[in-house]
Amino acid sequence: MDVQANADARASLVATIRTIADQADDDGLTLQALMERLGERAFGAALFALALPCCIPFLYIIPQLVSLPMMAFAAQMAAGRNEPWLPARFADRRIDKAGLERMARGGERFFGWAERISAPRLLFLSTPIAERIVGGVLCIFCASILTPLPSTNTVPGFAVALSSFGLMERDGLLIAAGLIIGVLWVSLLVFAAVFLGTHGISAVIEFARGLFSGG
Repeated sequence: MDVQANADARASLVATIRTIADQADDDGLTLQALMERLGERAFGAALFALALPCCIPFLYIIPQLVSLPMMAFAAQMAAGRNEPWLPARFADRRIDKAGLERMARGGERFFGWAERISAPRLLFLSTPIAERIVGGVLCIFCASILTPLPSTNTVPGFAVALSSFGLMERDGLLIAAGLIIGVLWVSLLVFAAVFLGTHGISAVIEFARGLFSGG
Protein backbone atom coordinates (compact mmCIF):
# COMPACT_ATOMS: atom_id res chain seq x y z
CA MET A 1 0.00 0.00 0.00
CA ASP A 2 2.78 2.41 0.92
CA VAL A 3 4.68 1.55 -2.28
CA GLN A 4 1.58 2.25 -4.37
CA ALA A 5 1.03 5.53 -2.56
CA ASN A 6 4.62 6.52 -3.26
CA ALA A 7 4.20 5.64 -6.94
CA ASP A 8 1.04 7.74 -7.16
CA ALA A 9 2.77 10.71 -5.49
CA ARG A 10 5.77 10.36 -7.77
CA ALA A 11 3.61 10.27 -10.92
CA SER A 12 1.60 13.18 -9.59
CA LEU A 13 4.71 15.34 -9.19
CA VAL A 14 5.96 14.65 -12.72
CA ALA A 15 2.48 15.19 -14.11
CA THR A 16 2.10 18.38 -12.10
CA ILE A 17 5.31 19.80 -13.58
CA ARG A 18 3.96 19.05 -17.08
CA THR A 19 0.60 20.67 -16.24
CA ILE A 20 2.32 23.76 -14.84
CA ALA A 21 4.32 24.14 -18.06
CA ASP A 22 1.30 23.64 -20.28
CA GLN A 23 -0.85 26.15 -18.39
CA ALA A 24 1.80 28.84 -17.87
CA ASP A 25 1.58 32.19 -19.63
CA ASP A 26 4.35 33.15 -22.04
CA ASP A 27 6.18 35.08 -19.31
CA GLY A 28 6.23 31.97 -17.13
CA LEU A 29 6.26 31.86 -13.36
CA THR A 30 8.36 33.19 -10.52
CA LEU A 31 10.15 30.59 -8.42
CA GLN A 32 7.79 31.35 -5.54
CA ALA A 33 4.75 30.71 -7.75
CA LEU A 34 6.34 27.51 -9.04
CA MET A 35 6.87 26.19 -5.53
CA GLU A 36 3.28 27.05 -4.65
CA ARG A 37 1.97 25.30 -7.75
CA LEU A 38 3.99 22.19 -6.94
CA GLY A 39 2.29 22.02 -3.57
CA GLU A 40 5.23 20.07 -2.15
CA ARG A 41 6.81 20.77 1.21
CA ALA A 42 9.69 18.27 1.06
CA PHE A 43 13.20 19.39 0.17
CA GLY A 44 13.50 16.52 -2.30
CA ALA A 45 10.59 17.76 -4.42
CA ALA A 46 11.81 21.37 -4.44
CA LEU A 47 15.38 20.42 -5.37
CA PHE A 48 14.21 17.91 -7.97
CA ALA A 49 12.03 20.46 -9.77
CA LEU A 50 14.71 23.16 -9.82
CA ALA A 51 17.44 20.73 -10.89
CA LEU A 52 15.54 19.52 -13.96
CA PRO A 53 16.55 22.42 -16.26
CA CYS A 54 20.16 21.90 -15.21
CA CYS A 55 20.04 18.37 -16.64
CA ILE A 56 19.48 19.65 -20.17
CA PRO A 57 22.73 19.73 -22.17
CA PHE A 58 23.89 23.09 -23.54
CA LEU A 59 21.09 25.02 -21.81
CA TYR A 60 22.29 28.32 -20.38
CA ILE A 61 20.87 31.11 -18.18
CA ILE A 62 18.14 28.99 -16.53
CA PRO A 63 20.61 26.68 -14.71
CA GLN A 64 22.44 29.72 -13.35
CA LEU A 65 19.06 31.26 -12.44
CA VAL A 66 18.00 28.32 -10.30
CA SER A 67 21.37 27.20 -8.90
CA LEU A 68 21.46 29.74 -6.04
CA PRO A 69 17.91 28.87 -4.88
CA MET A 70 18.91 25.20 -5.11
CA MET A 71 21.95 25.94 -2.98
CA ALA A 72 19.71 27.74 -0.47
CA PHE A 73 17.46 24.67 -0.20
CA ALA A 74 20.45 22.33 0.13
CA ALA A 75 21.94 24.55 2.85
CA GLN A 76 18.63 24.48 4.71
CA MET A 77 18.70 20.67 4.54
CA ALA A 78 22.23 20.68 5.93
CA ALA A 79 21.11 23.01 8.73
CA GLY A 80 18.34 20.61 9.70
CA ARG A 81 15.27 22.63 8.68
CA ASN A 82 12.08 20.60 8.33
CA GLU A 83 10.57 22.49 5.39
CA PRO A 84 12.07 24.44 2.48
CA TRP A 85 11.91 28.22 2.56
CA LEU A 86 12.72 30.43 -0.41
CA PRO A 87 14.56 33.67 0.47
CA ALA A 88 12.84 36.80 -0.85
CA ARG A 89 15.72 37.73 -3.16
CA PHE A 90 15.25 34.43 -5.00
CA ALA A 91 11.47 34.20 -4.89
CA ASP A 92 10.94 36.73 -7.71
CA ARG A 93 13.31 35.06 -10.16
CA ARG A 94 11.28 34.04 -13.19
CA ILE A 95 11.36 31.03 -15.51
CA ASP A 96 9.57 31.70 -18.81
CA LYS A 97 7.16 29.26 -20.44
CA ALA A 98 9.87 27.82 -22.68
CA GLY A 99 12.00 27.13 -19.63
CA LEU A 100 9.09 25.44 -17.84
CA GLU A 101 8.47 23.26 -20.88
CA ARG A 102 12.14 22.24 -20.91
CA MET A 103 11.80 21.41 -17.21
CA ALA A 104 8.80 19.17 -17.89
CA ARG A 105 10.54 17.42 -20.78
CA GLY A 106 13.60 16.90 -18.62
CA GLY A 107 11.55 15.17 -15.95
CA GLU A 108 9.88 12.91 -18.48
CA ARG A 109 13.07 12.19 -20.42
CA PHE A 110 15.69 11.75 -17.72
CA PHE A 111 13.74 10.22 -14.84
CA GLY A 112 11.18 7.88 -16.38
CA TRP A 113 13.53 4.99 -15.63
CA ALA A 114 13.96 6.14 -12.02
CA GLU A 115 10.19 6.05 -11.55
CA ARG A 116 10.14 2.41 -12.61
CA ILE A 117 12.96 1.14 -10.40
CA SER A 118 12.73 3.26 -7.26
CA ALA A 119 11.73 1.65 -3.96
CA PRO A 120 12.48 2.25 -0.27
CA ARG A 121 15.92 0.74 0.40
CA LEU A 122 19.22 1.55 2.10
CA LEU A 123 17.08 3.58 4.48
CA PHE A 124 20.06 4.71 6.56
CA LEU A 125 20.75 7.23 3.76
CA SER A 126 17.39 8.91 4.28
CA THR A 127 17.57 9.38 8.06
CA PRO A 128 17.55 12.96 9.40
CA ILE A 129 21.30 12.92 10.06
CA ALA A 130 22.07 11.46 6.64
CA GLU A 131 19.83 14.04 4.96
CA ARG A 132 21.84 16.83 6.58
CA ILE A 133 25.05 15.32 5.20
CA VAL A 134 23.44 14.93 1.78
CA GLY A 135 22.34 18.56 1.92
CA GLY A 136 25.90 19.68 2.54
CA VAL A 137 27.21 17.65 -0.40
CA LEU A 138 24.46 18.95 -2.68
CA CYS A 139 25.56 22.50 -1.83
CA ILE A 140 28.88 21.70 -3.49
CA PHE A 141 27.15 20.32 -6.58
CA CYS A 142 24.96 23.43 -6.82
CA ALA A 143 28.05 25.62 -6.53
CA SER A 144 29.66 23.76 -9.43
CA ILE A 145 26.66 24.61 -11.62
CA LEU A 146 27.60 28.27 -11.15
CA THR A 147 30.98 27.64 -12.78
CA PRO A 148 31.07 30.15 -15.67
CA LEU A 149 32.06 27.54 -18.23
CA PRO A 150 29.99 25.93 -20.99
CA SER A 151 28.60 22.41 -20.60
CA THR A 152 29.36 22.20 -16.87
CA ASN A 153 25.80 22.28 -15.49
CA THR A 154 24.44 18.99 -16.86
CA VAL A 155 26.32 16.43 -14.76
CA PRO A 156 25.95 18.16 -11.36
CA GLY A 157 22.35 19.04 -12.23
CA PHE A 158 21.61 15.38 -12.93
CA ALA A 159 23.37 14.41 -9.69
CA VAL A 160 21.22 16.83 -7.66
CA ALA A 161 18.01 15.70 -9.36
CA LEU A 162 18.79 12.00 -8.90
CA SER A 163 19.72 12.38 -5.23
CA SER A 164 16.62 14.53 -4.65
CA PHE A 165 14.45 11.94 -6.35
CA GLY A 166 15.94 9.34 -4.03
CA LEU A 167 15.17 11.52 -1.02
CA MET A 168 11.51 11.78 -2.10
CA GLU A 169 11.28 8.00 -2.44
CA ARG A 170 13.55 7.12 0.50
CA ASP A 171 15.63 5.19 -2.03
CA GLY A 172 19.16 5.13 -0.71
CA LEU A 173 20.46 3.53 -3.89
CA LEU A 174 19.38 6.52 -6.01
CA ILE A 175 20.67 8.93 -3.37
CA ALA A 176 24.06 7.21 -3.39
CA ALA A 177 24.16 7.07 -7.20
CA GLY A 178 23.52 10.81 -7.44
CA LEU A 179 26.17 11.58 -4.84
CA ILE A 180 28.76 9.38 -6.56
CA ILE A 181 28.11 11.00 -9.95
CA GLY A 182 28.37 14.49 -8.48
CA VAL A 183 31.51 13.78 -6.45
CA LEU A 184 33.25 12.25 -9.46
CA TRP A 185 32.36 15.27 -11.60
CA VAL A 186 33.50 17.86 -9.06
CA SER A 187 36.68 15.88 -8.42
CA LEU A 188 37.35 15.80 -12.17
CA LEU A 189 36.89 19.56 -12.45
CA VAL A 190 39.16 20.24 -9.49
CA PHE A 191 41.84 17.84 -10.72
CA ALA A 192 41.75 19.37 -14.20
CA ALA A 193 41.96 22.91 -12.84
CA VAL A 194 44.75 22.24 -10.33
CA PHE A 195 46.98 19.85 -12.24
CA LEU A 196 46.22 20.48 -15.89
CA GLY A 197 45.27 24.14 -15.98
CA THR A 198 43.21 25.65 -18.78
CA HIS A 199 43.98 22.76 -21.10
CA GLY A 200 42.56 20.34 -18.55
CA ILE A 201 39.38 22.40 -18.13
CA SER A 202 38.99 22.52 -21.90
CA ALA A 203 39.38 18.74 -22.07
CA VAL A 204 36.66 18.28 -19.44
CA ILE A 205 34.33 20.60 -21.35
CA GLU A 206 34.94 18.73 -24.58
CA PHE A 207 34.32 15.45 -22.76
CA ALA A 208 30.98 16.80 -21.52
CA ARG A 209 30.07 18.01 -25.00
CA GLY A 210 30.82 14.62 -26.51
CA LEU A 211 28.95 12.82 -23.75
CA PHE A 212 25.72 14.77 -24.15
CA SER A 213 25.74 16.01 -27.73
CA GLY A 214 23.74 13.04 -28.87
CA GLY A 215 21.08 13.51 -26.18
